[in-house]
Amino acid sequence: MARRPRIEIAGYYHIINRGVEKRVVFYDKDDFEYFIDLLSIGCKKFNITLHNYCIMNNHYHLLIELIEENLSKFMRYLNATYAIYFNKKYKRVGHLWQGRFKSWYVANEAYLYILMRYIEQNPIKAKIVEKIEYYPYSSSFYFFKKDIIPEYLENSWIVKTYGENIKEIEDFFILEIDREDLLELKKASSLVAAPDINKKIDIEKLKKVFDGISDKKIRNKHIVEACNQGYSQYLIAKTIGISQPAVNKIIKNIIVIT
Repeated sequence: MARRPRIEIAGYYHIINRGVEKRVVFYDKDDFEYFIDLLSIGCKKFNITLHNYCIMNNHYHLLIELIEENLSKFMRYLNATYAIYFNKKYKRVGHLWQGRFKSWYVANEAYLYILMRYIEQNPIKAKIVEKIEYYPYSSSFYFFKKDIIPEYLENSWIVKTYGENIKEIEDFFILEIDREDLLELKKASSLVAAPDINKKIDIEKLKKVFDGISDKKIRNKHIVEACNQGYSQYLIAKTIGISQPAVNKIIKNIIVIT
C-alpha cells in the first residue's frame, strides 16, 4: 500500500526521529556536530526557522517553523544525508532511522511553550547533565551564552524574545515539564483548528496590512484579525517589529475589552 502524503502547511512543527530499533545513531562528538551542521545547512536551504533542538544518542527533537510547504524535502535531506555519512563511517548497510520521522503541527501556543521546555529538558531527564545549558548538543547550550548565538538560531523564538537576557531565559526554562503535561497539551493542541491546508500563508500580504499604520489601536485590531486568519503570533511579531509576548498581550487585552 502506498504511503499517504503528509499534510504540510506553514507553521510550527515538533519533529522526532529515532534510530532503527532505538539503536545509537550518534556515537561521538563528530557525529553530533556533523548532524548539527546538516541541520544548519538544511534550514537555510529550505527557508526554515529552527527554534529548538536536542540531539540525544539514539534520537533527536526539533521545533521548527515552516514558511513554505517543504517539510518532507527538508527531512529527506537531513535524514538521508546523515545516514550516508553514518553508514560509510561505521561500515554498515541498511536503514538507519526507525521508519518515517514523526511530526506534529503545533496549533496551541500553550503547547508550544511547554514543548520548548520539554525538548531542552531531555538531557536532564536522561540524567546526563544537571542543567540544560550544560548539554552541548541542544539549542539551550547557546541560549545561555552571550555573543555566540550561531546563525541558525538567530531567528529562534527564545533569541528574538529574550536576546541576551540570561535571567529571563532562566525564568522561562526553570519550570519542569513531565511527559503527562506534554501529552495533555498535545491533545489540546489537536483540538485547535489548524489553518486551511489549501491556503498558503502570504507573508507579503501580511506586510501590506500593516504598511503605513501609525495608530496603535488600528494596528492592534489588525493584529487580532491576522491571528484569526491563521497567521502565527510569532510571524505577526516578526512582520511588525515587536516581540511575540507583546502580540500575545495585545490579543488578550482586546479579547477582554471586547
